[in-house]
Amino acid sequence: MYTGLVHAHSGLRWVALVLLLAAVFVSVSRWMGNKSFTDGNRKLYLFTLISVHTQLVLGLILYVISPRVNFSGMGDRVIRFYTVEHITIMLLAIIAITVGYSRSKRATGDTQKHRLVGIFYGVGLILILAGIPWAFRNLGASNF
Repeated sequence: MYTGLVHAHSGLRWVALVLLLAAVFVSVSRWMGNKSFTDGNRKLYLFTLISVHTQLVLGLILYVISPRVNFSGMGDRVIRFYTVEHITIMLLAIIAITVGYSRSKRATGDTQKHRLVGIFYGVGLILILAGIPWAFRNLGASNF
């Protein structure tokens, strides 16, 4: 079960990243171009939100069952990364994305909706990119 969850969490990260990149690109381009807020924009932003929340659920399950999460082994940088750093960075990113989506829903103007999504999803994207255990970081994970 653990291995399957790790593969699902690692594989679905690409879906979340692609959707997040698309959402940031679309929101910033429509914000700068003063374009209208369409139903397609709303769906893209919503599917992006759903994908990161799916990652959150998988990540929280892994956090509970993972051997890499160990509060007594904080001297090891890999243990510390998975026990504290990864979950903290990802929670902050997901909070930013959720706040951006919620605030854009309440915004009245189309430009303001795109601006809020662009800013908050952009912050979330930067945090997620910083918090992923990329292979070059030597944290015991691969890029796929």
